[in-house]
Amino acid sequence: MRTGAEYKESLRDGRNVWVVGEGAVADVTTHPATSAMVNEYVAWYDRHFDSQWQDTLLTPPDSNRQQVPLAFTPPGTSDDLRRLGKAISAVHFATGGNMTHTPGYGALIALGMVNVLKRLDHSSEDIEAAEGYLASLHNTGRFLTFAGGGPLIGARMRQDENERVALRLVSETADGIVISGKVQMHTSTPFAEDLLITSRNELPPGSGRYLWFIVPVNAPGLRVVSRRIAARHRNPFLSPLSSRFDELDSMVWLDDVFIPRSRVFTGEPINRNTRHSLVAWLLWHHSYGWLAKAELSLGLGLALAEVMGLKENPATIEQLVEMTVNVQTTRTCMAAAELDPETTAGGHALPNQLHVASAGINTLRVRQRMGEILRGLPGSSLVNAPADTDFEDPQMAAELEDAFGGGGYTAMQRSALLQLAWDQVSSGLDGREAVFEMHASGGLEAWRRRLAAWFERYTELANGVHQFIQVDLPPLDLGSLQEVAPPPRRNPQVNPEGRSS
Repeated sequence: MRTGAEYKESLRDGRNVWVVGEGAVADVTTHPATSAMVNEYVAWYDRHFDSQWQDTLLTPPDSNRQQVPLAFTPPGTSDDLRRLGKAISAVHFATGGNMTHTPGYGALIALGMVNVLKRLDHSSEDIEAAEGYLASLHNTGRFLTFAGGGPLIGARMRQDENERVALRLVSETADGIVISGKVQMHTSTPFAEDLLITSRNELPPGSGRYLWFIVPVNAPGLRVVSRRIAARHRNPFLSPLSSRFDELDSMVWLDDVFIPRSRVFTGEPINRNTRHSLVAWLLWHHSYGWLAKAELSLGLGLALAEVMGLKENPATIEQLVEMTVNVQTTRTCMAAAELDPETTAGGHALPNQLHVASAGINTLRVRQRMGEILRGLPGSSLVNAPADTDFEDPQMAAELEDAFGGGGYTAMQRSALLQLAWDQVSSGLDGREAVFEMHASGGLEAWRRRLAAWFERYTELANGVHQFIQVDLPPLDLGSLQEVAPPPRRNPQVNPEGRSS
């Protein structure tokens, strides 16, 4: 396992990154738009060398007393899942759920690819290459992220329907392929080293092949175009979360990029309703991230109830109990997913997807309500809390102490907690998360469709009512409820003059 310093050094490798509003970023390790997030990834690697973290992040000692990172160790049993889930949960909680993609997340992407290729019964060469890449992540700790290969709006506006695609296969030889195109939003590419891109369309058209390929982020001809940074105050006291965690969702532009044959695979169209799809482990990882955000909100609510003198207030107690139930419901679903796992075609333990969907639905369903409670619980002090710099003036400090201090807590202490609550539920970072959930994970409706497709007891439960009535019924068949169609794509209508209509 490499250190954080070694990871940081790998980012100085000639990558081509453009951040909207900032322009070209020559070095992501030092630029203000990216350096804070680089430091969070450095901390992710370095925790594996921290004695306080090793029992959580490393496997139990083997016969040679050797331990390896759980994040890069594919789970084979329920116990493995529980141990890995505990590690993922701990890391997410340390970041308040604000670091969606970690190098460990990348290992789950590669594991999902291996299992899809085995489920599709593809060639041994493809499977061996995918397994070799997964093993290389274990050996190097390299950081992989994932893009679903969807086209940008410009491509979707083209008059020729056949041209409304993200990627174009320029050429193909025994050595590899050359790809051009522009791929829509995904996360953390400025900080990753490799990118798995899956195609939504056949490459080439009519071939029946859906090519997946892994490309280095610093490959010649590849440019990363990232969204603007989340709006935040330059003072970290006023932006304790958004000054640290801004993953920068990105587009990727490819101009005649060569992909070697060993990194090219024949996959399938991404359908997130497919039970053992590429993203199966990723949905589990997502849910742990959302759980961590909910737990931070609950923790803030509890702390504010004490610091604001509200812990005896009946209305506040009711709100805290509501938040606790919401958090515990999701955590119970996650525990069930690991204790009742599925086995993939590759022989790996996969968190039970029905339980994972239940966790995701619960968290998304209560997200807005949790935010509303946290915005309201501390009262208007949430809006007016001062900054640490306001205390530098002695007269102002005395007045602020009179306005915000008392009851065993200083004005500075109360302000720090209130600013954290503001950043959690009223900031640009919070808005980014809500939008990302909708577009990248599909939002609540997508998770409901998954659960509907994966629930297998419709017919069993319907026929179970027979024993309670005195009239015979013919066998009931509710299996069609599992046949959940994906939502239709929203393709712009382009008139013959080339304008949208």
